Amino acid sequence: MASEATRWPSKATPDRRSEEHMFVIAGATGNTGSVVADTLLAQGKKVRVLVRDAAKGEAFRKRGADVFVLPSLDDEAGLTRALTGAEAAYILSPPDVASSSFLADRRKTFDVVKRAVDASGVGHVVLLSSIAAHRDHGTGPILSVAYAERVLRETKAKLTFVRASYFLENWAPVLAATADGKLPTFLPADLTIPMVATKDIGLVAAKALLEGPPSAKVDIIELAGAEDESPRTIAAHLSTILGKPLELDVAPLDAVVPVFTSFGVSVDAASLFREMYAGLQNGTVAFEGNGARFVRGSTGAEAVLRGLLGKG
Repeated sequence: MASEATRWPSKATPDRRSEEHMFVIAGATGNTGSVVADTLLAQGKKVRVLVRDAAKGEAFRKRGADVFVLPSLDDEAGLTRALTGAEAAYILSPPDVASSSFLADRRKTFDVVKRAVDASGVGHVVLLSSIAAHRDHGTGPILSVAYAERVLRETKAKLTFVRASYFLENWAPVLAATADGKLPTFLPADLTIPMVATKDIGLVAAKALLEGPPSAKVDIIELAGAEDESPRTIAAHLSTILGKPLELDVAPLDAVVPVFTSFGVSVDAASLFREMYAGLQNGTVAFEGNGARFVRGSTGAEAVLRGLLGKG
C-alpha cells in the first residue's frame, strides 16, 4: 500500500477557479471540520460551512465563507439546499452518546444524507469514517459509519472514505487523573495501535477534496498517526510533558459501561464502546488493507497531548 504524509505548504496561492467551485463542510466548528474549512479557505476556495448556530459561523463568514445554518443533518430539505451547487462535500456525523438507540439514530441520519446527496447532485463526498468500517460486527459505534459507507455507495456521487484510527484526542477525558500521578485506560498497557490527531484527519480530508473525485466509485484512505502508540507510550509522553512519572491504571472491560454511564453516556452507547474496546484488544478493530491507501499523519502524540494540557 502506498504511504504519504499530510504536510502542507506554509503559504497557499489562491486558485482563480475557486469562484466556479464550492465545497460544503459539515461540522465546521469541530475538531476536523474546522481544519478542512481553514485549509480550503487558505487555498482561496469557495467554502460553505454548515453550522448549528449562525454566531458560531461568524469567524468563517469574515473570511469569505458562506454560512449555512443547519441545526441537524436529519433536516433533509435543509441539507439538500446546502449541498445544491457544490462540487464536493465533507460529511461527518457527530454521535449522540446520550441516545438510547445509538445505531438506529445514526442509520436514520445517513439515510437522510444519502437522499440529500442524490437530490442535490453533489459529485464528490468525503466521509469521515473509521478504522474497521469494513466489518459488520464486533466494532461497536463504528458500525454507524460502516452503515454510512454502505448507503453512500448507493448514491450517484463519487466517494472518498477517510477511515481514521483511534483519535489521540480520546485521551482528553482522563488527563485530569494525571494530577494524582495516574493514567486510566481500558486498553492493555502494551497494546500498540494506530492513533491519529484530529488535525491530520482534517488535513487529509481537505486534500481529498482538493484532489477531486476518484477515478473509481470509491477511494478508501486508512489514516494512522505519525507513530503507533500504546497506553505505555502515551504515559511516557505525558511524563515528559509533566515532568513526573505516571502509573498506568488499566481497568477491565467490565468497567466500561459503569464508567461511561457515570458521565452521562446511555447504556446502549456505553455497551457499544465496550464492544469497540474489546475489538481493539482482539484485533477486530483494525485496518482492512486490501487496496486501500495507507496514510500517516505528521502530528505526533506529544504535540496533541501538550495541546490538551494547555502546554502547547
